[in-house]
Amino acid sequence: MNKLSNKVAVITGGNSGIGLAAAKAFLSEGAKVVIVGRRADAVAAAADELGAGATGLVGDVADLSTHERLVTLITERFGGIDIYFGNAGTNTITPTEAVSVEEFDTQFATNTRGVFFGVQSVLPLMREGGSIILTSSIASEKVLGGHAVYSGTKAAIEAFARSWALELKDRRIRVNVLSPGPVDTPILAKLGVAPEARSEFEAQTIQAIPLGRLGRPDELASAALFLASDDSSFVTGVNIRVDGGITLT
Repeated sequence: MNKLSNKVAVITGGNSGIGLAAAKAFLSEGAKVVIVGRRADAVAAAADELGAGATGLVGDVADLSTHERLVTLITERFGGIDIYFGNAGTNTITPTEAVSVEEFDTQFATNTRGVFFGVQSVLPLMREGGSIILTSSIASEKVLGGHAVYSGTKAAIEAFARSWALELKDRRIRVNVLSPGPVDTPILAKLGVAPEARSEFEAQTIQAIPLGRLGRPDELASAALFLASDDSSFVTGVNIRVDGGITLT
């Protein structure tokens, strides 16, 4: 299988969850992959797990110097890029009246500014016919308790994607959005779901999902692979919801 043969892909937030699953899928289809993550130990472990063809870069997408270092790495090692998967994100569930300025700024810095300047930085290196994929969320259109700030950050990048799909059309660069529903990834713990409460949380969540279960990272990775490859050569400016139907409820 060589859908991405000779392609170079960057995946932010590529050391765990959806990003790591996508890295595995891209590598299996022949791509060279650069994963970007904040924690050195997690990035190193993921790069070791991915093996040959994978390169790890430690950095926070909210820090613009991370994008500068990424550009240097790509230029020196690969000369260009074909796929940019802006997947890194953060979320804190807090009612509007309790949101702090720091919490607001942190989410917008990572989820929105990090995406915008990440794409801006790699555009000069992106080859004609490339693919940009942005991870959004069903929260951008489905109202979820305590998600006002997070949903705003994701709605913004969906607007970016629509603009970029037209701005970059002359270079045949396609820009699309991937919106996961509830997925079984480490982010559940980061959202404050204690291990002892995991079963109850899953049971309550599953009741709202028409397909009756949480999603799997590999299912999101398959959708990302579709958007990265020529299988989606006539697809741009769309938002693919991989959510088990929960947006319908």
